[in-house]
Amino acid sequence: MSSSSNHFNLLSFKDNIRILHLTWFAFFLSFMVWFNHAPLLSVIQEALNLTTAQIKTLLILNVALTIPARIIVGMLVDKYGPKIMYSFLLCSAGILSLFFALADTFQQLALARFLLGFIGAGFVIGIRMIGEWFPAKRVGVAEGIYGGWGNFGSAASAMILPGLALYFGGEDGWRYAIASIGIIAFVYGIIYYLTVTDTPKGSTYFKPKKMGAMEVTSVKDFYLYLLMNLPMYLALAVLTWKLSPSGVSLITANMSILFYLLLGIIYCYQTYQVYRINKHIFTEPVPEIHRYKFKQVAILDICYMVTFGSELAVVSMLPLFFQNTFDLSIVHAGLLASGFAFMNLVARPGGGLISDHFGRKRSLTIFLLGLMLGYFLMSMIDSSWSIVIAVMITMLCSFFVQAGEGAVFAIVPLVQRRMTGQIAGMAGAYGNIGAVSFLTVFAMVSSTSTFFLTIAGAAVIALIAVQFMDEPQGQTAEVMPDGSIQMIDVG
Repeated sequence: MSSSSNHFNLLSFKDNIRILHLTWFAFFLSFMVWFNHAPLLSVIQEALNLTTAQIKTLLILNVALTIPARIIVGMLVDKYGPKIMYSFLLCSAGILSLFFALADTFQQLALARFLLGFIGAGFVIGIRMIGEWFPAKRVGVAEGIYGGWGNFGSAASAMILPGLALYFGGEDGWRYAIASIGIIAFVYGIIYYLTVTDTPKGSTYFKPKKMGAMEVTSVKDFYLYLLMNLPMYLALAVLTWKLSPSGVSLITANMSILFYLLLGIIYCYQTYQVYRINKHIFTEPVPEIHRYKFKQVAILDICYMVTFGSELAVVSMLPLFFQNTFDLSIVHAGLLASGFAFMNLVARPGGGLISDHFGRKRSLTIFLLGLMLGYFLMSMIDSSWSIVIAVMITMLCSFFVQAGEGAVFAIVPLVQRRMTGQIAGMAGAYGNIGAVSFLTVFAMVSSTSTFFLTIAGAAVIALIAVQFMDEPQGQTAEVMPDGSIQMIDVG
């Protein structure tokens, strides 16, 4: 690690701070593309004569592919490095954004939105990049700035795109607005490739010993890993059900059966891959110096499911919620709803900073308690409320949601360095499992109050799980290319 890692001057544009700024902006653009439809949903609905059910289906499709994408991208970034992966993702985002902007039917919109879910995997790439450039005592706040300022891309979409669509004007104004963001993302993908490196000069980029599944270090962790894989497939099965004749009839009954079978086959194949990578643990114990506890990964998965999963779901539905509840214009509703994501600018870095200084476990516990209370208060918002108070409650809830996200990813790089991408990918996938789950609830209930209360109930489960987490401390061991051992501080 370079000596510059010990300094934290955000006004600088040198060494690790330069990488931080370049990377959070890459994430910012990926989020703008990922949620460029949310503030324009009512315009898109009117332009293409879509039903309410079809609009809600687009919301679910937008976060579906991100579940497997974050797992796959997590493996690829550990193998190929974040420089190549982020550049590829941003250029892909630009192309897919143009595809969505040119869509003329619900089927085309649905396919484009489904494919755009891949863009949500960008978050995982930056987690590995920032983890490489910052030491343990700074990684929480650095990851928080990366995630928080990057996540603000969804708020930027809510604030900018309605006005941009009006500026372009006409019935195709929304198309030009979405296409513009896509072109910017494509260009920045090229810029990112030309301006970053995967590690500081002289540092080693540690890679997993094998590819195909995450390494575990005990038989008990092997079975816990298989168990934690199941919800990913269940979430995709729920999505298939939603698209079948039982839902919006986007696919036929025979196609839905085929998808169910395919999911089962893929899970069996993944189980085989997990065994292939880890079969040695059944015959010989892993040396203590190389062990880590997979329960740490599982608990972080659950916490991110509640924190980021709820953020994705709420950001997707909040503009429409404010528009309908308070009878607002699309521009005003988008601006007010952006308050939820606006808190990312301070809350997620704040969550990482607090976690760095006051303890990982304690901080995460407090943030989950605040999240639970925040969603309970949001469940009571109706048209009789003052808009000012409703927005203040929304932003208070958002602070705890995003501070919790910052606290989760203040821990992720400290579990096992060489697998940071995969661990971040799995936690990120659980964020999307939460989004699919919560948006499915949103689509099935008539009351937004029930939707918010469901999230508050899920927070209780996460809160209990955190009490079983171990505080990161001491050092972890990584094997250098020459076979020697390097100890990395995590306390």
